[in-house]
Amino acid sequence: MAEMMWAGRFSKQVDAGVNAFNSSIAFDGRMYRHDIQGSIAHATMLGDCGIITREDSLTIISGLKEILADIDSGKLELDPNAEDIHMFIEAELTKRLGDVGKRLHTSRSRNDQVAVDIRLYLRDEIEEISALVKELAVTLVKLAKEHTGTIMPGYTHLQRAQPITLAHHLMAYVWMLLRDIERLSDTSKRMNYCPLGSGALAGTTYKTNRRQTAELLGFTAPMPNSLDGVSDRDFCVELNCALSLIMTHLSRFSEEIVMWCSWEFKFIELDDAFATGSSIMPQKKNPDITELIRGKTGRVNGDLVTLLSMLKGLPLAYNKDMQEDKEAIFDAVDNVKLCLKTFIPMLATMKILKENMRNAAAKGFINATDCADYLVKKGMPFRDAYKITGTLVARCIEKELTLETLPLEDYREMTELFTDDVYEAISLETCVRERKSEGGPSPDAVKEQIALAEKALGL
Repeated sequence: MAEMMWAGRFSKQVDAGVNAFNSSIAFDGRMYRHDIQGSIAHATMLGDCGIITREDSLTIISGLKEILADIDSGKLELDPNAEDIHMFIEAELTKRLGDVGKRLHTSRSRNDQVAVDIRLYLRDEIEEISALVKELAVTLVKLAKEHTGTIMPGYTHLQRAQPITLAHHLMAYVWMLLRDIERLSDTSKRMNYCPLGSGALAGTTYKTNRRQTAELLGFTAPMPNSLDGVSDRDFCVELNCALSLIMTHLSRFSEEIVMWCSWEFKFIELDDAFATGSSIMPQKKNPDITELIRGKTGRVNGDLVTLLSMLKGLPLAYNKDMQEDKEAIFDAVDNVKLCLKTFIPMLATMKILKENMRNAAAKGFINATDCADYLVKKGMPFRDAYKITGTLVARCIEKELTLETLPLEDYREMTELFTDDVYEAISLETCVRERKSEGGPSPDAVKEQIALAEKALGL
């Protein structure tokens, strides 16, 4: 077993089982690029500040770039027996450069090193996830533009409630996704402060230039407190919160897709490339993607609980418990990206069964509110109109009719305010078209929403 970098204090090697338990390279190895990026900035600063010679600084930077190229090409493989990615790269650098490589860690601790690595890594991941969420929003906007006139029932309590359009329904998810993008952006802004230079917890006696390293790494500024610099993982929690909300939105939509695919609804049909069959029932076409997304939402939420539980009892500053941050937040990031990358093409290729949506909207008396409003517009108090309409619905159920097919004489038995024009007033097309209030389902109102969303998306 290779000697640990910190072995001077110890008289014997760490037990192999303890070393395996303590090691994190299996999951933090993915940050090799960001670890090298941080080390290059640190080495640059050391040379510029005269803490190490300019020649040693340039040699270290060159060596780090060669290690990065070798890892990228596959020429250099990560050692699974290494304690972590930081020690692996430093050991490799020392192997290649000798004593010069040993100078890299001057005025730095693994505590501030890992803190900067994970910020750099998650900053890149936020950018990728934001792009995917935007792509999903754009896909929904495109679908909405095609279906401003596609009538369907809107639901409360999963009961048919009032007529809307598919475009109106889809745009509700667009606004959720736009909020998700804002949350990711806010998280990125708050986490974009550099912990490098905080040392183990109390800074360093060397005259370093933390503003230089922050600038080289694209951070807004150095973190103002060294204790907070090494112990803060709020950004992991905050990002996981944002990811949990993204998954919650995907899960809610997935639940609707599952229902809409069923024969009981049959509002849509998924493309064969995005559905699976049964091992025993040849007629089945299962929406497994959406079911998996529902399941993975619980997993991402579990990652959030892991982070909160890991942090809740930690005294300042760094504690080994914080190693658990990476597996949780990496798992959340990976699963959100996986779900988005699968969900987007599934939506883009699904078939909308407009007629089935329209037929469903024709049932369930979802124009009852419009019937009551018809009487209100003729001067009747709403509560009286509400009661009359409820009585008419009961009569329709008794006669197995709908409000559209109920004879006019039945209407006029309740009040003479009803005339022939009631049928036009309660037609589904009228019900949708007249809901012109801002944010409503009328084609004009939805087109206004689409225009606002396109502006927000930069389209």
